[in-house]
Amino acid sequence: MGRSAFDEDSAFEKALDTFWAKGFRATSMLDLAKSTGVQRGSLYNAYGDKERIFVRVFERYTDRFIGDARKALNKPDLRNALTDFFTFAIRSITQGSPARGCLSTKIAVEIDPESPRQQELVMRMLDELEDVLFGVLGTPEARAQLIIPPRQAARLIVTMTRGIAVMERVYGEPKRLRQTALALVDTLVQQ
Repeated sequence: MGRSAFDEDSAFEKALDTFWAKGFRATSMLDLAKSTGVQRGSLYNAYGDKERIFVRVFERYTDRFIGDARKALNKPDLRNALTDFFTFAIRSITQGSPARGCLSTKIAVEIDPESPRQQELVMRMLDELEDVLFGVLGTPEARAQLIIPPRQAARLIVTMTRGIAVMERVYGEPKRLRQTALALVDTLVQQ
């Protein structure tokens, strides 16, 4: 692939915002051209079709999200690590006006069975998030504090992040989301 005649980082950020706002299916190449300021022909020449652009954008989003999740979890105290992780996750989905919601959950809900690439991307992201959580929960110190095995706890936390994303769409109340997340932390971590 040749060098682009436009700022790829800026274009991908704008494309991410467009996919986040509209979802994959509702986003057209015209939408991407308008939001990025890059003509459709240039987008096609540089990346191919809409799905290829989405793959590149979603992979970058995943890398950033996982990196931020690691930072939030990087605390010596397990309860604080999980609380900070949920604070990060809730802040991520409640940004913007109206709140932008959760990109991976939005994509997961609309996955086209004819396009398994989207499912692979979301699955890879969620598996990587589970592995990051397991890395924190699987330490001897954390295991001693958990009510359930670390792998189950990691899977439950990932599932809870998806549930929180759905509840944000329904209720739009960050306080309620935080209370629910803290209840899960209280349930998982011995006092």
